[in-house]
Amino acid sequence: MKRVFIYKNDVPRTLEIAEALEKKLEVAGIRIEDSPSEVDLILCVGGDGTLLNLMQKHEFPTVPVAGINTGHLGFFQEIAPEKIDEFIVRFLEGDLVIQPYNIAKADIIFEDGGEIAYRALNEFVIKGQGTHPVHLNISINESFIERFSGDGIIVSTPAGSTAYNYSLGGALVDPRLNLLQVAPMAPMNNTAYRSLTSSILLPANDSLIIKPCDEQSSTLGILFDGQDQVYSGIKSIELCLSRRKINLVRFGGTTFWDKVKTKFL
Repeated sequence: MKRVFIYKNDVPRTLEIAEALEKKLEVAGIRIEDSPSEVDLILCVGGDGTLLNLMQKHEFPTVPVAGINTGHLGFFQEIAPEKIDEFIVRFLEGDLVIQPYNIAKADIIFEDGGEIAYRALNEFVIKGQGTHPVHLNISINESFIERFSGDGIIVSTPAGSTAYNYSLGGALVDPRLNLLQVAPMAPMNNTAYRSLTSSILLPANDSLIIKPCDEQSSTLGILFDGQDQVYSGIKSIELCLSRRKINLVRFGGTTFWDKVKTKFL
């Protein structure tokens, strides 16, 4: 017997579709579990934000995830509600396409020796507080690159290249590529400060090291997939691709570039 876990938001339309989905699954002989552990598939009902919440709450499960879109853009959530019956048939027949997606990891080290780590499917945003620019020493692996001054730095995965990164003028990246994109946020370039003004791409095994230049810059906002934390006394932040990947069900035969064309152009 196939087993699934359903994750959903609390929007009325989502709840209505999720209820209908549960009835269809029961008729098809598919068991609905209360936990995402030891299931064949996770069904995420909602928008792209719902899928990001699922990943954070359940620590980026490697079980395949199929998104049923009740939101707006639906870049991750590929299955339209009217396609649920077709999807269930293909699920039972084992006729689903699974695409791995990279996730990013950030290791934050504090002056007092403490450490904390986060993962993100879309991006990490490292930014200063208030209206003051933040000053950060940026290195790639052990090589110093620049002293950045501006609003902050965004580090995105290929999946996240279509999100915040895109609004900053960053490149769109096919999710089949294993890389990180680093884009500056409002970089300062004048006689006093010089910063890179375009995004850079890092291969899979490289790490970006960020170190505050001064005490004021050691208090930073850390945003990851819509979550928001503020920490003081930061010594360094190391960002890289995680070895862990998630697996999303691709449905309907559209490619990444087909979606870019229909949703952005």
